[in-house]
Amino acid sequence: QVQLVESGGGSVQSGGSLTLSCTVSGYTYRRICMAWFRQAPGREREGVAYIDSDGTPTYVDFVEGRFTISPDNVNYTIYLEMNNLKPEDTAMYYCAADLPVLRCQGWTRANFRYWGQGTQVTVSS
Repeated sequence: QVQLVESGGGSVQSGGSLTLSCTVSGYTYRRICMAWFRQAPGREREGVAYIDSDGTPTYVDFVEGRFTISPDNVNYTIYLEMNNLKPEDTAMYYCAADLPVLRCQGWTRANFRYWGQGTQVTVSS
């Protein structure tokens, strides 16, 4: 059974940094698309970044240059390094996986069969 477990959320001040991690268990093949989504209260869940099985990242415009998604293929973990955080980044952050695929198929949530439980990120001004 595939499971995703996130960690690393917390509270920071505006301009601060956090790094989230997501570890995959129950699947040990490289054909996987991993993504980070977020959901703020009262808003739709939205994509933040995803990474193909070959390590190619894609970001949404509002995090480009501030967030970095990266893999640790040895430990089946992906990271989301978040710098220059803003209050509008406050949300529950979710890790998601689509497998077995070589390349991600975009931001459509239905493409991602597996989801983590979420980790809260709070940025104060």
